Amino acid sequence: MTNIAYVNGAYEKIENAKVSIMDRGLLFADGVYEVAGVYDGVIIDNESHILRLQRSLNEIKLTLPIELDELLLVQKKLIEINKLKEGTLYFHVTRGIGQSREFEFPEGQSPSLIMFVHHKQIMELPIDRLNAKVMTLPDLRWKRRDIKSIALLPQVLAKQVAHENNCNEVWMYEDGYITEGGSSNAFIIKDNKLISRKNNEKILSGTTRQAVLKLLELEGLSFDERPFTIEEAYDADEAFYTSASVFVMPVISIDDRLINDGIPGNLTLKLRNLYENFAKSSIKKEK
Repeated sequence: MTNIAYVNGAYEKIENAKVSIMDRGLLFADGVYEVAGVYDGVIIDNESHILRLQRSLNEIKLTLPIELDELLLVQKKLIEINKLKEGTLYFHVTRGIGQSREFEFPEGQSPSLIMFVHHKQIMELPIDRLNAKVMTLPDLRWKRRDIKSIALLPQVLAKQVAHENNCNEVWMYEDGYITEGGSSNAFIIKDNKLISRKNNEKILSGTTRQAVLKLLELEGLSFDERPFTIEEAYDADEAFYTSASVFVMPVISIDDRLINDGIPGNLTLKLRNLYENFAKSSIKKEK
C-alpha cells in the first residue's frame, strides 16, 4: 500500500517526501508534535489534540504555518487519500529552515508542517494483545514534559532498553516516584481507587488520560491524583497505561513482578471498554 505524506503544502509518496537539512527540527529538535488515533476514517477526539498542539506551540513561541481550518482539511484529505480506516495520524510543526546553524530563532521564520499516517489496529484488540509488560528506568528527560516536544532521545533509549528486555513499555521514575511512560501516562489501581500523577510540568497532559478521567467521574469511580512510588506500583491490584494509539492498555507485570497474577484487571478492562465506546461516539459526531 502506497503511503502519502504531507510536507509543507505538498502531498508526496512517503519515500519521496523530504525536508531541508537546515530544518531546525532536524538540527535542534525545535518543534512539537501530535499523534491521534483514527477509527472508521475519523480522528478520535481531534479537538483535544488540536488544543494541546496549540498550547505546545505557544509555549515555544511558534505558530501554525497554515490556518486552523486548513489544517483540519489537510488532516481529512490525508486520511482519505491514504484510505486510512484505522490507525494513527502523526503531525508535527518545526521552526522551519534557518540560514545557518545558529541557536537563536531565525528572522522571518516560516514554520514547517509535516503529516503522515500509520495503518494499524487500535480498536477491539483481542484479549491476548492486552497484556503489556513494563520495566522501570530513571527519567532523563528535560523539565518541560508538558510540552509535546519532538526531542525524544531519552524516550527512544529507554524504550529500546525495554524492548531488549521483552517489555512493551517503560515507566520512568524520578526521586523514587513514577512520572509517566515512554509514550504513555501511567496508572495503578489499589482498593478500587485509581492513582496517577496530577498534570504539571513533570508529565504530558495525555488526551486519552483526560478522557479516561472524565469517564471515571461519569461512572462514579474513585481517583487519587498524586504521584506513586515504584513499590506502590509493584503492590498494585491492577495497572495500565494510556495513549492515543493504545487507548487503555492493561499491565500484567512491572520489572518482572506480576500484577493481578499476570491477568488484565477487570476494572482496567472496563475502562478500556468505556473508552472505546467514547471513541466510537465521538467519531459519530464528526460524520
